[in-house]
Amino acid sequence: MLGGRLGSGPSPAASNGDTTTSVVRLSQPNRNERIMIDFSRNHFALFGLPPSYRIDGAALDAAYRKLQSQVHPDRFARGTDAERRMALQSSARVNEAYRALKDPVERAQYLLAMNGIEPIGEKDTQLPMEFLEAQLARREAADDALAAGDLRTLSSLREAVRGDAREIEDLLSCTLGAEGDYAAARPRVRELTFLARLAEDIGAMAASLDE
Repeated sequence: MLGGRLGSGPSPAASNGDTTTSVVRLSQPNRNERIMIDFSRNHFALFGLPPSYRIDGAALDAAYRKLQSQVHPDRFARGTDAERRMALQSSARVNEAYRALKDPVERAQYLLAMNGIEPIGEKDTQLPMEFLEAQLARREAADDALAAGDLRTLSSLREAVRGDAREIEDLLSCTLGAEGDYAAARPRVRELTFLARLAEDIGAMAASLDE
């Protein structure tokens, strides 16, 4: 059922419980090569990108491939147990950072958290009533379409939701820059989060009809 509350957003300080140190030093077995990566940096700095919602996707992909190639566990298969463990943890951290910046919703939430603004507070989770009513109507229409086996309507609804999400993303590209108004952007980030989940739910409905 469609609700008016959102879950917790990401935190730049979160490490998902791993024990990777802030600065990782790895030596390539049988090579005079030493790799040092500072994981205390934020995700943007890790990939050499400016902290902005508008990012160069190609530059992110290239930086990710380069960094991942340096710490991939396969390169340390002949290393010590500690080196293999550190490589595995480092690779996971690089993947985590990449996914956060690649996803429009997670990237927006991360930028807010970087600037001291909780993206989705535990107590402040309400969304504007007009916004919620519009999404509730879409969810009800999706439920009706699912019951009727109407794949075309489900696809149309999902694209409409995605269209609204893209409009918010365009807005955030302007407001979440190097000197952005992060506090003012917070409501839009919360709406974007809600729309992304709604689009995912409708997509799952459509997929169930294809089974």
